[in-house]
Amino acid sequence: MRTQIAIIGAGPAGLLLSHLLHLQGIESVVLESRSRADIESTIRAGVLEQGTMDLLNETGVGERMRSLGALHHGIELAFDGARHRIDLTELTGKAITVYPQHEVIKDLVAARLAAQGQLLFEVSDVELHGVETSRPSVIFRHGGEACSLEADFVIGCDGYHGVARPAMPEQNLRKDFQRIYPFGWFGILVESVPSSDELIYAQHERGFALVSTRSPTVQRLYFQCDPSDRTDNWSDDRIWTELHARLENRDGWKLKEGRIFQKNIIGMRSFVSTPMQAGRLFLAGDAAHIVPPTGAKGMNLAVSDVWLLARGLEQFYRKGGEELLNSYTADALKRIWRAEYFSWTMTRLLHTFADATPFEREMQRAELENIVSSRALATSLAENYVGAF
Repeated sequence: MRTQIAIIGAGPAGLLLSHLLHLQGIESVVLESRSRADIESTIRAGVLEQGTMDLLNETGVGERMRSLGALHHGIELAFDGARHRIDLTELTGKAITVYPQHEVIKDLVAARLAAQGQLLFEVSDVELHGVETSRPSVIFRHGGEACSLEADFVIGCDGYHGVARPAMPEQNLRKDFQRIYPFGWFGILVESVPSSDELIYAQHERGFALVSTRSPTVQRLYFQCDPSDRTDNWSDDRIWTELHARLENRDGWKLKEGRIFQKNIIGMRSFVSTPMQAGRLFLAGDAAHIVPPTGAKGMNLAVSDVWLLARGLEQFYRKGGEELLNSYTADALKRIWRAEYFSWTMTRLLHTFADATPFEREMQRAELENIVSSRALATSLAENYVGAF
């Protein structure tokens, strides 16, 4: 097999890159270890920045997002028994859409298949060869047969545990930056009408909590927990007691309950691998960086990465230039580190740290007070949240 671009991974990064390249007349093949049913049914959160929304709309895959997604013009910060609204649109002129990642994947898969794009699901034993040459290749098994795919470039969009990042030549992989947080998020999906029209980020002495939505009939709720805890340690009654304690406040607002039909615990960490390229191998999305979900940046960073790559590959094929590809790591890291900083700031600001001193807890409260009292600070938060930079 031969193609121009071999893409490893059919998450939002890999599928969107393939779609963007198709619109430029550039061929690609996407390889994915899971089945189509698996990638379209794995439920993950999705808060789309204005730039992500605009790109999906401009490239013809935003119809379901506009129909099914929830357009939000603000968020709320809750602490000390009160809620404070950050008006994203008034402060920045932009908004966000709550639209789950698996729905974005459905849209992109449908678009690629409608265009006769090559998506190979359930591949295994993937190996990368010759990534520092002008003719890299990918060896894999598909449908019980051994296959070889030659390409001009290989793009690793297969996540932290994928094969692309370890295939980076050792001399090129300068450094991994990582921080593991001492807490996780306990997440639940609930059959009920939304408790709030907008996301609520709550800071409480018992720990952080988040109110989000999935649809008019499904809520997504999270609360800070021990990352080594187990979901079976938490009965439904215990979960609701904890959420009520962390979320309810003096204005009489009440959390709406319903049938809990999914529980999970996710760890929290920050990670950046640099450089993001070596020869003809490039990394994008979670293969290169991970952010804690507090800043709602994960999928948006992946979109930013592949937008840069699509521009670089367009320059290469149309003009024979490599300037944008050569500067990919430097260009991507400008956005990545800003998003890492914002996610770290939101995580530090809203979570309860067991080893925090009384002084540090008061500083945390004072910072929240400053944000909701200062238009300048609220604007800074809003700009980072909607990606208005």
